[in-house]
Amino acid sequence: MSCLFCKIIRQEIPANIVYEADDILAFEDVNPQAPVHILVIPRKHIATTLDITDDDNELIGKMHQVAAKIAQDRSVADKGFRLVMNCNRDAGQTVFHIHLHLIGGRPMNWPPG
Repeated sequence: MSCLFCKIIRQEIPANIVYEADDILAFEDVNPQAPVHILVIPRKHIATTLDITDDDNELIGKMHQVAAKIAQDRSVADKGFRLVMNCNRDAGQTVFHIHLHLIGGRPMNWPPG
């Protein structure tokens, strides 16, 4: 599979990994948009949010729990952080393997984009 994130999971491409489990991996974004910018991904390849099935519900929930733990570890939980999951090109998805962006460490504006 030529998916960038699958290659990171298989350790074919290096990444600064901050969390690793049997089903989830988290690593620093190579183009950070804030002082804290971590990507939380499932090891299972799921291309977009539209491809999530009922069988993935527990995995998606765990991704959010992992993001919350990392936000606490990176000291952005109390002030606030943003979780973003883009779906398809017009929303900004560039890697078609679902991932949560954990972004924090600076004030966020609304609306985004």
